[in-house]
Amino acid sequence: MNKYLFPVYAVIIGLVIAKLTKNKNTWNTKLLLSFSGAFLLALTLFELLPEVYDHLDTKRTGLFIMCGILLQIILELFSKGAEHGHVHINKDSTVFPWLLFVSLCIHSFLEGFPIHEHNDMLYGVLVHKVPIAALICMFLFKSKFSTVQIVLFLFVFTIMTPLGTLISNTTEISEQLTHTINAVVIGIFFHISTTILFESGEGHKFNLSKFIAIILGVGIAYVI
Repeated sequence: MNKYLFPVYAVIIGLVIAKLTKNKNTWNTKLLLSFSGAFLLALTLFELLPEVYDHLDTKRTGLFIMCGILLQIILELFSKGAEHGHVHINKDSTVFPWLLFVSLCIHSFLEGFPIHEHNDMLYGVLVHKVPIAALICMFLFKSKFSTVQIVLFLFVFTIMTPLGTLISNTTEISEQLTHTINAVVIGIFFHISTTILFESGEGHKFNLSKFIAIILGVGIAYVI
């Protein structure tokens, strides 16, 4: 049951963070984002990648991973990078951001598939979703969208990851197809996590706090 509820908890925690920080993009949120990127990348390398390469042809696996990277690039044309913390919503607009909404839902749905067989990836998705959900909530609260629109946005966004896990767990999907989808998700995770980690800091200066957050993310992922 936890594999269905943890992604929901992540959005709830993000919502609480957004409320407690009074809708400001704070230093703590940036550090959490850095930690989550390192944690997700490390878990993908330690857990998910070896599993996929054990079951699929090496060249095909690489192809599907590249497809995942390209898919995420396409999704970000519409989401403007919300999956890794760049949420851009016109605060004065009352037009519902359908492209952002659909892009985030597709991303959230796909990231639910590896959770079916990899409990450790559940923690990776959980830690990844918390800062993203917090940032999305901050910008939604600043927008002029109606309460109904905001609630609908967050509700559907929240259930998409458990829905992906449910489908991968209950439907008759072949093992080959499962590993193929997981390879695509690896590409998505690679793109998101490396974007978070390798984006230039302010003035291209070494950020000790961010570096420590990254080391902690990798270390904890290795231990679990």
